[in-house]
Amino acid sequence: MSVPQLPLALRYPPDQRLDTFVHAPDGAIEQLRALAEGRDARRESVFLAGPAGVGKTHLLLATCAATEAAGRRAAYLPLMAAAGRLRDALESLEGNDVIALDGLDVIAGQREDEVALFDAHNRARAAGVVLVYAARDIPDAVGLGLPDLRSRLGQCTRVTLAPLDEEGRRDVLRQRAQRRGLVLEDAALDWLLRRVERDLGGLTSLLDRLDRASLAAQRRITVPFLRQTLGSG
Repeated sequence: MSVPQLPLALRYPPDQRLDTFVHAPDGAIEQLRALAEGRDARRESVFLAGPAGVGKTHLLLATCAATEAAGRRAAYLPLMAAAGRLRDALESLEGNDVIALDGLDVIAGQREDEVALFDAHNRARAAGVVLVYAARDIPDAVGLGLPDLRSRLGQCTRVTLAPLDEEGRRDVLRQRAQRRGLVLEDAALDWLLRRVERDLGGLTSLLDRLDRASLAAQRRITVPFLRQTLGSG
């Protein structure tokens, strides 16, 4: 299974960059940037853990984008797309400097896929390739049946992500709106924050919708406009 060679901006959306991630754990962004740029001599793999919607995919894609921006090779693989045939998919990614594997939970309990991942992890470590994993929980709690794989993943540097609080959600909305050239006044921000979910992907989709609607209507994003576009709620 190969990763399409698309332009950087299409593979890794502009919103999903290391410098656009809001409220990351201390040191996490610099560590991922150093791995992406090949500045970390230890080349330790990283395990991102946290519930849905906290930005795990954002960080995986951002690390890949930073890797390619540094003139190195990266690949992103959502494991759901390769479940049941993971060995072939992982072998096709060899030769990259950084490989991001999203949704480890999907293959938990699938012995053939777990063995394939264990073998790939060992090959990557021997070759100096950095693996960046993402799952909803830590390795011991994901449900992996292969003890050796749990052990290997437990040796990764762990970054635990938590849901954004209101301040974090406000920062994300304001930052992403600004990159689209949208002005969100405080009243509009307050209105949105009372009605949108914490999921980062949902916030991005919402802003895309508002961007299109405001352009079509040639109107600023005010509370009345939000009520008209999204419903009074």
